[in-house]
Amino acid sequence: MGSRTKSRELALQMLYQWEVGSHPPAYVEQTFMHGRNLAPDVDAFARSLFSGAVSEVTSLDRTIAGHAEHWRTERMPAVDRNILRLALYEMLHHPETPGAVVINEAIELARRFAAADSVEFVNGVLDAIWKSLPQAQPKA
Repeated sequence: MGSRTKSRELALQMLYQWEVGSHPPAYVEQTFMHGRNLAPDVDAFARSLFSGAVSEVTSLDRTIAGHAEHWRTERMPAVDRNILRLALYEMLHHPETPGAVVINEAIELARRFAAADSVEFVNGVLDAIWKSLPQAQPKA
């Protein structure tokens, strides 16, 4: 597993713990990451994705809801919702990672942590979001 993949997995787990446990972000980071002995780049990227997604959760959820036809964000399974938040945050704030890679990584997270039908759902929502973003538009 690559370092970025591991970071995404850790960030997803922290997001889930934050939301489901209703813990403050600093508490989640401290307790979840304590004693993991991660490579510095894995640790830093995981924390960056987690804290960034938490800080922008309202705006991320608004964008997700606008592209998830017939689904209110609060009615989505928590794992799906947090995979979408994580991927959207990365799309918006880490342009060095191609959108297709972010979507593929999100699909892999869904395969690993979510229900079987979540893979198609995550793919469809993220594809629609990606196509709507300015950085996804062809250069003139």
